[in-house]
Amino acid sequence: MRIAFICTEKLPSPAIKGGAIQIMIDGIVPFFHDHQLTIFSISDQSLPNTEKQSFIEYIRFPKETYINDVADEIKKQQFHVIHVFNRPSHISLYKESSPNSKFVLSLHNDMFSELKLTREEGLKAIECADAITTVSKYIKQTIVKRFPHASHKVHVIYSGVDLKKYQTVFETQGKIIRKRVRKQYNLQGKQVILFIGRLSKTKGPHLLIKALDHLITKYPDIVLVIVGGKWFSDNTVDDYVQSLFDLSSRFSTRVLFTKYVPTEKIPEHLVMADIFVCSSQWHEPLARVHYEAMAAGVPIITTNRGGNGEVIQHGENGLVINDYDNPKAFADAIDYLFSNPSKKKSFGMLGREYVNKQFQFQHVADRLLNTYLQINE
Repeated sequence: MRIAFICTEKLPSPAIKGGAIQIMIDGIVPFFHDHQLTIFSISDQSLPNTEKQSFIEYIRFPKETYINDVADEIKKQQFHVIHVFNRPSHISLYKESSPNSKFVLSLHNDMFSELKLTREEGLKAIECADAITTVSKYIKQTIVKRFPHASHKVHVIYSGVDLKKYQTVFETQGKIIRKRVRKQYNLQGKQVILFIGRLSKTKGPHLLIKALDHLITKYPDIVLVIVGGKWFSDNTVDDYVQSLFDLSSRFSTRVLFTKYVPTEKIPEHLVMADIFVCSSQWHEPLARVHYEAMAAGVPIITTNRGGNGEVIQHGENGLVINDYDNPKAFADAIDYLFSNPSKKKSFGMLGREYVNKQFQFQHVADRLLNTYLQINE
């Protein structure tokens, strides 16, 4: 098959600046080697506008004219399947440009919200799409609740990771990496809580800083490591980021900000942690960092927001917090894991097993290709 991926106008592909969609695409493309794949994304000064690598062609356009440029380009090529990521409002334009192609719309966020899409636009997107995939049951429900007739077109396809890139603390190599990274940040002998994500109020890192009030007496060697910038690779300081700095100042060396860390460095940062915490406050579609932490064998604490609880089973491979905006709830969960090392270890090991069986990029690619074949029958 000739297949096109159309990324959003936010970030370039490959994932040189991060992004859940771009990271997933990078992970699944090796499994498309029996097909011809064209990937559209915005241009970046560090990347050529066109690039061919074996069965993959990258075509990049300026952000300002991206949507129309892509529409013009797909008129010139005959694609069996055009896969549009996260932009239901654009699919009708692309359908006009390539009326004989089959269209897949994949959603990584609640893009069918009334705040983002009119009813007319939603109906048109559903009509144009031969299949709609979502990263969680939660996102599927946001579509079906508003447009019940779309249910038969919507399929949940969870994301995944490249397991080969993740060592765990249960393995010799993982222990070596853990020791090296801890030394880099002067964390030898510390009990490390790890947050990875954008520094925004919706991600909730302020709650983890506040949770330290309930933990430092019992755990004098505890350190909260906050990995991330204001927006992916953007390390500028806005009012919220400054509030995090101010809030953490009274804890001295107990809070460490690393700023943005490139995607390829995330596995080694995970393996240095004792506990990973996702403190999301918004209805998270399903943060891909859950898959990454599980792959590294790190026990997870997450919030019962959006789709997070679909891959973290409370009391089995992690803890899911219902009282999601309460710092004490996070402190209690962290205390529970530090106080129960055997449970902490079993959470990490089961998480790794879950990823091995269900959430590798091979699984994602197979499920997508199966969808493409079904709509082309």
